[in-house]
Amino acid sequence: MAEHRAAGPTSAQLLHHGDAEVRGSGLLDLAVNVHPHGPPAFLREALEASVADVAAYPDAGPAERALATHHGRFPEEVLATAGATEAFTLLARLRPWRCPVVVHPQFTEPHAALVQAGHEVRTVLLSPGDTLGSASVPEEADLVVLGNPTNPTGTLHPRAEVAALVRPGRLVVVDEAFMDALPGEPESWVGRRHDGLVVVRSLTKSWAVPGVRAGYLVGDPVTVSALRAVRPPWTFSAAASATVHAVTSARGLREQRRRARELQQWRVDLQDLLLSCGVPFVPSVAPFVLARPGVGAHEHLREQGIAVRRCDTFPGLGPEWVRVAARPRAVLAPLGDVLAGLSPGGCPAASAPPPGRDPRRARRG
Repeated sequence: MAEHRAAGPTSAQLLHHGDAEVRGSGLLDLAVNVHPHGPPAFLREALEASVADVAAYPDAGPAERALATHHGRFPEEVLATAGATEAFTLLARLRPWRCPVVVHPQFTEPHAALVQAGHEVRTVLLSPGDTLGSASVPEEADLVVLGNPTNPTGTLHPRAEVAALVRPGRLVVVDEAFMDALPGEPESWVGRRHDGLVVVRSLTKSWAVPGVRAGYLVGDPVTVSALRAVRPPWTFSAAASATVHAVTSARGLREQRRRARELQQWRVDLQDLLLSCGVPFVPSVAPFVLARPGVGAHEHLREQGIAVRRCDTFPGLGPEWVRVAARPRAVLAPLGDVLAGLSPGGCPAASAPPPGRDPRRARRG
């Protein structure tokens, strides 16, 4: 079931991100969706070697060609950006959008970019765990932004449901920041051509390089050319270019597949832990899980030394929800101890999952 609203979240809500939960806190970090083991050795070496290139102005062209080859696209269909955030900013300022729509709950940065560009954004709300098939997107929408898999729900939208949103005169933007954490990248549009559809990717999460700011977008040549024309010069750094070349190498592809399998196992272990503690959650395919331990659980976990992502800043969710990052089983042990000790008064008793949503259904997504 979905609804759409003209009124939106506050700026403070839109600009709250998981890193604010842990920065300088010393807490166990289950809030930030960045691979906890950091970048692999070969990527570190590439980043160190890129220091030799900082005396020259950066050229994004070679990285864009490497990404095009990686995804089976043409170079003119790829635009390298300083993280996915720059891509969202460029898209927000591409046209004088008449009716931009963001499908929530999802990562709030695209919504924030549209507001900062002066647009009035309409919000389409999905129930946690629902896919786009139940979304009532206004026909007059000329821009629709969604995540796949969606952050924070971990829901994977079928490719056909994404394509069904495309209309003449409408641009559909799919944030696939976490798609590389899914083995085989099911339901991705990044390697497929579809006019009116743009995919945004980030190298931050699986490769653990948020400080590098490496992202890109892929779309039809006309749209990408228009975005390229408004991209400021030299925003894609030498370090970001080195990251692209490293992760699209044969060694990088092997490590990406290994990390995807690893993250999936951690996610399964996290869902098993939540199930054993009687904490309701939304079945996920992403390297995080949206859980509902109840109002006050977020603060109680912090008091016990554990940081999880508060979710009342995501449109459509309230203070009873938290997002938990997938981590190795041993790292999750303290979380299990605290959740098991929560009283029914401090955390609502476990409820049965909604009809048709068996928590174990997404165990191997």
